[in-house]
Amino acid sequence: MKILSVAIPCYNSESYMEKCIKSILPVGDDVEILIVDDGSAKDKTPEIADRYAAKYPDIIKAIHQENGGHGEAVNAGLRNASGLYYKVVDSDDWVNTKGLAKIVQRMKELEAEGGVDLLLANFVYDKVGAKHKKLMRFANVFPQDEVFEWDAMRHMRQTQYILMHNIFYRTQMLRSCGLELPKHTFYVDNIFAFQPLPYVKRMYYMDVNLYHYFIGRDDQSVNESVMIKRIDQQIRVNKIMIDVMAETDFADKSPRLKKYMMIYLTKIMTVTSIMLILSGTEEALEKKADIWKYLKEKDAQDYGKIRGSLFGVFMNLPGAAGRKVSKGAYKLAQKFVGFN
Repeated sequence: MKILSVAIPCYNSESYMEKCIKSILPVGDDVEILIVDDGSAKDKTPEIADRYAAKYPDIIKAIHQENGGHGEAVNAGLRNASGLYYKVVDSDDWVNTKGLAKIVQRMKELEAEGGVDLLLANFVYDKVGAKHKKLMRFANVFPQDEVFEWDAMRHMRQTQYILMHNIFYRTQMLRSCGLELPKHTFYVDNIFAFQPLPYVKRMYYMDVNLYHYFIGRDDQSVNESVMIKRIDQQIRVNKIMIDVMAETDFADKSPRLKKYMMIYLTKIMTVTSIMLILSGTEEALEKKADIWKYLKEKDAQDYGKIRGSLFGVFMNLPGAAGRKVSKGAYKLAQKFVGFN
């Protein structure tokens, strides 16, 4: 059995997918690489996937499907995964090969102790033109070199958050929790990093700078203008995360788990709100009011906490002057966090 399955969602990715594949391939037979061609029709993505699968049949599988979006590509990878653990690496990103090899070796050792539900590492914002790449490190948050549970998690700063980039889930746990990402929707990586968390019990953190999150292409989904254009998809993801939070019974779970999920949801509410503010139309401002109303109707208690947080206050300052202050706060956050 493979230790790790790595899904690489690809859509017209011929210009960068090979760099991604080559960063994983040297780790060897312990890893299964699932190249998911999500209906690419404008370039040679399908041919590249088939060529690698034919050359490395014991490691690489090519999966071809009708276009279903990033989420459906992640779903397809999970359906076909045979590894004990599951990871997603986007085709325009790449990993530190030596770091991944170290993690896979530790996974093998952990299996002798019963394994874990979630393994975490570090990731890097690899932004085009940036002299200094922003490293997201978690040595101050999680214990190192030991299996731990949510109660052992220390305070996480507002500039830190777990993303799809630095997580490895146990494959069976993902299937058991019923994870199914929506089709034809961007930004579902937030659901992937959020919905399974209440099912996670055993965790392990490695202080390894693993994942290089590439930022800078003009057509990239996290590009500001693209996000504004696709704001309805961001709202859809936001509402799904509100639903997850409202429907989770935290009675028998660690308070630190709920606290972290609240922090995450607050940040997503902030991203949605600021993109709607930047849009600047009356329709967008109505949508902003609607998403906050949706949160209040789903869970009034959580609404009060998120609305009363620093982020909540800045995103709901009244009038044109208030929105100007919100934009300024957003630009400041860009500088300190390093995202696009």
